[in-house]
Parts: sequence; C-alpha cells; structure tokens
Amino acid sequence: MNVSEFFQSSLGQTTPFPFLIHVKSAKGLFIYDQNNNAIADLISGVAVSSLGHGHPKIQDAIHKQVDEFMHVMVYGEFIQDAQVTFANALLKLLPETLNAVYPVNSGTEAIEAAMKLVKRVTGRSEIIAFKGAYHGSTQGSMSISSNEVKKTNFRPLLPGIRFINLNRFDELDCITENTAGVFLETIQGDAGIRIPEVAYIQALRKRCDEVGAMLVLDEIQCGLGRTGKLFAFEHFGIVPDVLTLGKALGGGMPIGALVTRQEWMQAFTHDPMLGHITTFGGHPVVCAAATAFLDVLTTEIDLNHVQVVAEIFRATIGAHPDIVEVRNKGLMFAFDMVSAERVEKVVKLCLEKNMLTFWFLSHPNSFRLAPPLNITVEQANYYAGEIFKVIEETKD
Repeated sequence: MNVSEFFQSSLGQTTPFPFLIHVKSAKGLFIYDQNNNAIADLISGVAVSSLGHGHPKIQDAIHKQVDEFMHVMVYGEFIQDAQVTFANALLKLLPETLNAVYPVNSGTEAIEAAMKLVKRVTGRSEIIAFKGAYHGSTQGSMSISSNEVKKTNFRPLLPGIRFINLNRFDELDCITENTAGVFLETIQGDAGIRIPEVAYIQALRKRCDEVGAMLVLDEIQCGLGRTGKLFAFEHFGIVPDVLTLGKALGGGMPIGALVTRQEWMQAFTHDPMLGHITTFGGHPVVCAAATAFLDVLTTEIDLNHVQVVAEIFRATIGAHPDIVEVRNKGLMFAFDMVSAERVEKVVKLCLEKNMLTFWFLSHPNSFRLAPPLNITVEQANYYAGEIFKVIEETKD
C-alpha cells in the first residue's frame, strides 16, 4: 500500500474527492509537492496562512518556546508567559470593552464557548443565527449553522435556535427579551462572501442593546487583516459583546480565541466553576506562534496593500464575461459562475496549472480566493491573469 492509498483508506476522509497533493514543504506563497512542483496557494489554507507559509519570525518563536517547555498543565492552573504575552498582544489591538481572552484549540471551540457564555451571562437560552451561516461542525456550532444538507443526518441538534435573514431589517424584531445571543459572521464566508449593510449591522447592534441580547461576531475567517482592516467589525462602526477568532491567529498553528469583557468572562469561573475547560487550549507553543503572527501582522503588513492587490484580482478576473458576480471584502473573494460544473472545471484546471483555488460548501456556483495578505503586486497580477486564462480555456 502506497502513501496515497493509506491516506485514503486509513485516515478519516472528509470528501470522496480530495485534492491529493502530497506535500513536501511550503514556503511563502508556495506549497511544494513530492515532485518539487511549486503550487501557488491562493486560498492560504482557507484563510489560515495569511502571512504565507513558514514565516521565519513565527518559526523562530515556535522553536524558542519548544526549547523552554511545551504542555505542562491543563489550561488555567499555571501562569505561563506565552499565554500572558499572547493575550496582552491581542487585547492591545481591540476596543477597551473587549478586555479578556480565553484561548482555545479551534474556531469551533470558541463558538461553543461563546454559546455557553451568552446563556450563562443573560440567564436566557434562545440563540438567533443567520441563514447562510457557517460556524463549525461540532454539535453546537453546527446547530447555529444553516446548511440543512450538512445538518440533517446529525439531528437532533440543539433546541432554542432561530434563523433570520441577513440585511432584513424587518426581522430584527425576532430578537427579543428571550434571546441570549445573536451569532453572526461579520462577513459570511461559506455562504459565498455575503457582506452586511452598514446600516443593518448598526441596527442589529441597537436591537441587541434594546433587549439585552449579546451580540457575538464570528471573525474566525474574516478577522485579522483579511478584509483590509485588523477586524472586520471596524468596517461597520460597532463593537460586539463577544468576538471569536481562529484560523490565521495561530500563524499556521491550531488556535481559537473567545474575547469579551472581564466581568462576563468570570461566568466561567463561578457558579459553577470550570464553566469551560480545555486541556490544550492556550498551549504555549501555539501562543508563541500567535504572538509572533500578531507582531508581523501589525508591523510588516500594510493593510492598504491588501486593498491594492484585492482590486487587481477583482478587476482582472471579474472582467471575464463568464464571471456572473464578484463579492469580496479585502482578500476574501467569491467569483460566481453559471453552474457548479463550471466552477469545478475552473478549480480543477487551476490545480493542473499549479494554482490552488477552492469552492464553498454552501454556494457551489462560486469559487473562492483568499491569498496571503503579503502577496506582491507582481504575483497578484500574474495569478489573476492566469486564472482569467483558465476561465477562458474551460468555456463550453
């Protein structure tokens, strides 16, 4: 049995049709396979490798922490400088009302913790989520995600969840004094990059305040520079009660973070204590990587550059007549085509030409791009042009 056969038979699979790139190494924009083909990663591992692969400052931070210590105790018992330094670095970037962070293992765990938190703080049980939402695939996060095809075979899921439509002002009255929390991706990712209206987000914030519901913004995919601002909520002139982060935050290492007010975070400490516990959350090596990521993001990445290269992709690829619509905020893109079959042809031919693009779980008529924030103008021009050619080559 060769490696590919073992991978497909003895490792759990997520789809019958994996890409099957056999990775040898990765550096900067490129993933190198066992034949030393350089594949341009234009999705950043789905919005994870936002600084490209193998950034030296992140690697150095990891090596340094590994030499000192790795896991020593379940989260919350010992003082570990790596955790403290990470939390301090993150909180310095956020509004003063977001002043406590709970590091966890993944984005979906951050969502699970947030669901518990809003119920505990408000004493209520109802949660409002949005049609088109994707928050993860564990029981709680799946319950507030809206793709019914992905959910049906796992029911029953959590009760007390209602879904409303994005940008429908008339449905905000569904948020009531019974609502513990409203969960929204600041930019909906899996739905094909759906962007709320500024006035809608502000009205949502106001409605939550009126009825005492907590507003939870999921920036696991859209946060940390991806949209051209450090946090996507900055585009809308509001601050959430709870923020969830993940993906890019670890600089390629697995991490999630729940951020809220100090007094609300205490809900996990008292009545009952151990309200949320994790063995590996706040792992010192991961926290060291995350601190290095935040340092590079804030000192080396020009967020104006993100907008410049985003416009190159939008203008070049969007100019093809077979592109029905382009939706993006910064460097998170959905390019709509006439059918899922058309998208599949484009994604597959891109891969044959050593360009990694991807699709959306809940919007099959689109392909996605999410290149690293530090992709150069020259690289953006080249690969946008190459994708344009692929679209042309795959015409019926």
